[in-house]
Amino acid sequence: METQELYMEYRPLLFTLAYRMLGSVMDAEDVVQGTFLAFAGVGEERKEQVSNVQAYLCKMATNRCLDLLRSAKHRREVYVGTWLPEPVVLREEQEVDEPLYELLRRDDLSTAYLMLMETLSPEERAIFVLREAYQYSYAEISEHVAKGEANCRKIYSRIKIKLGPQLADARADYHQDLATLNRFLAAFAAGDVDQLLELLSADVTLYSDGGGKATAAIRPIVSAPHVLAFLQGVAAKSGPDSSVELVTINGQPGLLFLTGGQVHTTLCFRQKAGRMQNIYLMRNPDKLAAIGVNLYNGKEKQS
Repeated sequence: METQELYMEYRPLLFTLAYRMLGSVMDAEDVVQGTFLAFAGVGEERKEQVSNVQAYLCKMATNRCLDLLRSAKHRREVYVGTWLPEPVVLREEQEVDEPLYELLRRDDLSTAYLMLMETLSPEERAIFVLREAYQYSYAEISEHVAKGEANCRKIYSRIKIKLGPQLADARADYHQDLATLNRFLAAFAAGDVDQLLELLSADVTLYSDGGGKATAAIRPIVSAPHVLAFLQGVAAKSGPDSSVELVTINGQPGLLFLTGGQVHTTLCFRQKAGRMQNIYLMRNPDKLAAIGVNLYNGKEKQS
């Protein structure tokens, strides 16, 4: 099979693997491109010896992700304010190939889920993602991360115990989230403070990521009254050319905020028992750059 054919077949898998590990669209794209460029440079004799192309490509991509995660550790430590994963936004009529679309709708790509991945070391994250998302055997994982099979099993079990309850909470239901978001939007438009507070958990936490390049709360904002006041303050600054667009963000319903047709903020959330528990605002322009770009062939969304 030619490299271009392999690219078409395995790109969705490699992109979501890299994104799960890195939380960055641009870095995930770089990993995919680098993996296929490296594979194209492999000699034909060596390629013929590869019995499982998918496993071979995944191993190459995993190694690149591990290298990036290790180098990113220092950057995350000096990041200005809260670090949030780069949102994967699907807009209406945006062209995305079907396999990639289905993978992007998975609940283990939610922002809450990816935030949990940030608590793991690079090696832990690789082991957990390969086992949890792709059902790799421990023997296969061992080959990917250069650790013993028994060690991989032990690490995975330890992560499940450590994150178990939080992982369950991080999983989302698209239709329930959409219903909650629509109720919230209706109450916000009507100025119904009582209903808005009813839709926010008492200890709701809002995280905003400006990366030092856009206005954002440096620290998380906690409690329903404080979060609502913050959102009302943001809304009060909207001008006549401002608009809001309902989209899919990391497989769940979310919002784009635009001024003059340019995206400046995304909003998504995690709910619990019908109330918003965590709200995530992305305002870092570097992490909004990929919005509107076709995730299949790189073309921009046509308006």
